Amino acid sequence: MTDRDPAPFDVAMMRRCLELAQQARGQTAPNPMVGAVVVQDNQVIGEGFHPKLGEPHAEVFALRAAGDQAQGATVYVNLEPCNHFGRTPPCSEALVQAGVARVVVGMVDPNPKVAGSGIARLRAAGIEVTVGLEEAACQRLNEAFVHRILQQQPFGILKYAMTLDGKIAASTGHSAWVTTPDSRHRVHNLRAGCDAVVVGGNTVRRDNPRLTSHGMGHNPLRVVLSRHLDLPDAAHLWDTTEVPTLVFTTHGANPEKQAILETQGVEVIGLDEVTPAIAHAHLYERGSLAVLWECGGTLAARAIADGCIQKVLAFIAPKIIGGEQAPSPVGELGLARMTDALPLERLQWEAIGSDLLVEGYLSTEKA
Repeated sequence: MTDRDPAPFDVAMMRRCLELAQQARGQTAPNPMVGAVVVQDNQVIGEGFHPKLGEPHAEVFALRAAGDQAQGATVYVNLEPCNHFGRTPPCSEALVQAGVARVVVGMVDPNPKVAGSGIARLRAAGIEVTVGLEEAACQRLNEAFVHRILQQQPFGILKYAMTLDGKIAASTGHSAWVTTPDSRHRVHNLRAGCDAVVVGGNTVRRDNPRLTSHGMGHNPLRVVLSRHLDLPDAAHLWDTTEVPTLVFTTHGANPEKQAILETQGVEVIGLDEVTPAIAHAHLYERGSLAVLWECGGTLAARAIADGCIQKVLAFIAPKIIGGEQAPSPVGELGLARMTDALPLERLQWEAIGSDLLVEGYLSTEKA
């Protein structure tokens, strides 16, 4: 944390780092989103952000833009500069070589390969380092990266839209549309920040979704969990000309359907068992940071039970549909008493037109 109240200018520069970092939203996995600003005499002389895996880090782009003016400058960066050789050289050394006088860091990197060593290297070189400026905002921006590093799994987000009486569809299964276009626009933006979006086979059969960001930015990998591969021959998800689709199924399930899907460019992976936990493990190995679950209640319940969900976004529409057989957003969890209910923490509430968005995190504490 910072030792004293930060100067407004420092706060403004760190917020600029966060703005820059978000320009690569959804495209940096498994790396974090990072932005950097170089300042000399309270004037910005260089900016940069990390665009994607394998490309230079934010500090390098910012120092390049600053050139010789970086000598004696202050550098702002939302994440601790790296201090090891990976796909790129260490940013701590680039800052030392540039001769900067001060570095303001938003948060310490949780990666054990860094974890304070970048800060230590800068201080050893005589550079003044301030740590913890706008730390909460920096942590939130890279919450998926932090979770991936600490838990060795992607950060799971469960999103659903429901009526005021807790239904995601009518008794017939019809669900278009529960919420308003403004809420759906928010969902498209949410997808743009994720690396994969997951549904079950029933969602494909019933809703025929596209699962894209609709021009809002990056399109995530579309993932379908289907044990028996009892899927339609034609679906929007099978159009892989612009956005890839991956289907997890059991070994040997429906070879004819698998051939049809693969002919259309769909990747099909056979597993001994198709569960959210196993799917999450595969997505982790593929480098995913954030995985968005837009599935029905049965799969959502299994994903929660498997520990694949860390965050919940519930869009609530002010309408009532009724029906004893109308599906709800989360299926059976085996919780017999209301006192067993899973609480959400760090809640946020937001009105989106006539809809209400409730956002929170599942507690990590064991009952």
